[in-house]
Amino acid sequence: MRTTQIALLTLSLCLLPSCSPRDFLTRRLAADLISTSDAFKTPLTFWLTTGVVSNKDFTSPESMVLQRRGWIIGNEHSCPAGVEPPPCWDVMLSPLGVDTIRPLIANGSSGSGAIAIQVARRELIAITGISKAGALADVEFTWRWDSLNKVGAALYDSGVRFRSTVEFRNYDDGWRVVTEPVRSHQTLDDALHNAEAIAP
Repeated sequence: MRTTQIALLTLSLCLLPSCSPRDFLTRRLAADLISTSDAFKTPLTFWLTTGVVSNKDFTSPESMVLQRRGWIIGNEHSCPAGVEPPPCWDVMLSPLGVDTIRPLIANGSSGSGAIAIQVARRELIAITGISKAGALADVEFTWRWDSLNKVGAALYDSGVRFRSTVEFRNYDDGWRVVTEPVRSHQTLDDALHNAEAIAP
């Protein structure tokens, strides 16, 4: 009987105008706040460098993928001052690369030097846990990269899952994702950059 009265009292208090859905940190609210945050919505930008590059850059995993797809080619080139050890490579888009990559280059870009290409965006998979302590909470979630184009699909495997943990704080208007550093806690941007890859 007493439990029923407490439940009814709690329900009636929440029907007051001062009570909002953001007052209770549920998995659904956490998912909504994370997935709509600027840090989570910001697309991943891949920087493709053309022109003379070091052997280390030319043989990087990303560069090797683009070479295997036939999108970039490199001709051996003498190394400019400060770039060593030789050999260096003069990297350019192949004809196939021009067809694939040129439409993805931002307007006004010359297409030479460092080319910025938006390749993927984050997709929230699930909230896997919430640990509350007063007005603070740690929310653990999993996510993956969702490619935006052929370059993103080639570079980022959508089957790889990542696990991140971010702090939430309860303010007078409800729960919010922490976007500025609070003591030793990490922001959502930090959590995404420090994500741990997990087995599919």
